[in-house]
Order: sequence, then structure tokens, then C-alpha cells
Amino acid sequence: MGFMDKVKGMLGQHGDKVQQGLDKAAKAADSRTKGKYSSQISSGTQKAKDAAQRLADEGRGQGDQGGSGGGPTGGGSGSGPTGGGSSTGH
Repeated sequence: MGFMDKVKGMLGQHGDKVQQGLDKAAKAADSRTKGKYSSQISSGTQKAKDAAQRLADEGRGQGDQGGSGGGPTGGGSGSGPTGGGSSTGH
């Protein structure tokens, strides 16, 4: 069992805790920036939640049944993109 398999399994079991942690981190970041970057923080938090949910679904054996395409998702052996496909070169 590889590292990513373990991560997927843990997300499948503890996805609710991950969601809560992301919300808490977003709230702290928003507070520290005094709301200046609220929309960016909200957007990033939602993307992180979506990614965590996809991995959790894979950990529960649901795989790509969510229907967002059919391409590679960066699976884990290090032979593909690891940035999740939304990199813009920042």
C-alpha cells in the first residue's frame, strides 16, 4: 500500500475532520488578512475541499464516478503532474 493509498483511506474515514480543519484555517487566514483576500481564501478553500472529497471518494473505492472527465489525476507514483491541473505558473 503506497502513501497516496493511505492518504485516500484516511480521507475516506476522516473527511469531515479535514473539512472542518480547512474551514478553521480559512477563517484564521481571513482574520489575519482582515478580510482583504476573502474571495481568494474562499475560492482556495473550496478547491481544497473538492480535492479532498475526490481523494476520499477514491479511498472508498468510488474512483472517477463523479464525472469530471476522464484524464489522469496525478495518482501517486510520481510519473505525472502533481499540481492538480490548476497551475498557472505562479
